[in-house]
Amino acid sequence: MESGITRGVRLAGLAVAALAAVLAGCESDTADPSPPAPAATAAAEPTQSGGTAVEVPGVFDDRVVFGQSAAFSGPARELGISMNLGIAAAFEEANRNGGVHGRRLELTTRDDGYEPEAAIANTQALINEDQVFSLIGAVGTPTSRSATPVAAEAGIPYVAPFTGAGFLRDDEWDNIINLRASYAQETEEMVERLTADLGVNRIAILFQDDSFGRAGYNGTRAALERRGMELVSTGVYPRNTTAVKSGLLDLRRGDPEAVILIGAYQPVAALITWARHIGFDPIFMTVSFVGSNALANALRAGGEGIYVTQVIPFPTDQSIPVVASYTAALAALDPTAIPGFVSLEGYIAGRLAITGLEACGAELDRDCFLESILGGGQFDIDGFALDFGDETDPSVDNQGSDAVFMTVIDSNGVYHPASSMGDAGQ
Repeated sequence: MESGITRGVRLAGLAVAALAAVLAGCESDTADPSPPAPAATAAAEPTQSGGTAVEVPGVFDDRVVFGQSAAFSGPARELGISMNLGIAAAFEEANRNGGVHGRRLELTTRDDGYEPEAAIANTQALINEDQVFSLIGAVGTPTSRSATPVAAEAGIPYVAPFTGAGFLRDDEWDNIINLRASYAQETEEMVERLTADLGVNRIAILFQDDSFGRAGYNGTRAALERRGMELVSTGVYPRNTTAVKSGLLDLRRGDPEAVILIGAYQPVAALITWARHIGFDPIFMTVSFVGSNALANALRAGGEGIYVTQVIPFPTDQSIPVVASYTAALAALDPTAIPGFVSLEGYIAGRLAITGLEACGAELDRDCFLESILGGGQFDIDGFALDFGDETDPSVDNQGSDAVFMTVIDSNGVYHPASSMGDAGQ
């Protein structure tokens, strides 16, 4: 997987995750951040060598530099690696065709290990030291919670974070561009399918004990309350661990028919494995952030019957033009890379950024970039529809897609659509 990061991409700061130990305790993730008033971004000479810098940081006469802080180490590393791979595939595809208005696209990346404190330090470094034009492809809710106020204060775009957290969709933000559906929409789909397709009424939840987990927990509770229901049991586990055994015991006390899991692939796989080992076998469901390919690989034959909500198309369905473009771009970047949901999301994120750059022409700045997307209304990225509304549309928001659909893993570890859970079976 390392070659997928380094090919065409500069990976910097691999030791940054260690900073979390130094900064531990300096940032709480117990409440959602409020966006500060954006500050004017001073024109500064970017630090990258070669080319002539123009007035906007990260914009040169021959290239535009984006920045990504994500997990490239730790239990969530496959998510960062895959998002990075997809963005890089989109950027290199554009570069092979001459770039955007004659400028190549570059991606500077830093490893935050899925820790909020490191995400703050990385974001500050990407803005102040690396002088990037825009941030793109952050991974996770707790890391985004910490990084977004830093980005907003600097007036820098924050594009396509890999999270469905509700706070990122607050209409007070004017620098955040969300690509995907929210966790509230994913958990609503889960509860609707469980109750309507299968008649399930005893639902439990296990969630990561941080802002990501609470976003999924709150979405699930709200979906149940709309149906006059409540959770029968709840379990929690600490972020960046697989310490799920006590949470498993708490779940089992409620004797649930179905369990919704809000976590990354390693703890989710550990929970399912331990549950089946002790004979606890309800319907298990999880959200797209889990990292679908990584989860199937971790569970292997034990993944049969696990349901996962998705927010983008199947990465192998080449009848969809964007998927065909993605698979070609991925193969050109790294012939050994296996297509997956997360890297496809990264690719679409990269294509969305390119759409914004194209709309601005040669005179590129951050305000134009943001307006060209958030004020641009409807987009069609090779058959993947996005709608941000426009000034005359009361539904205008900073989220492009509302698509959510259910998938299920078969005995071979392959995902299939689950148009009806009753038909899909386990």
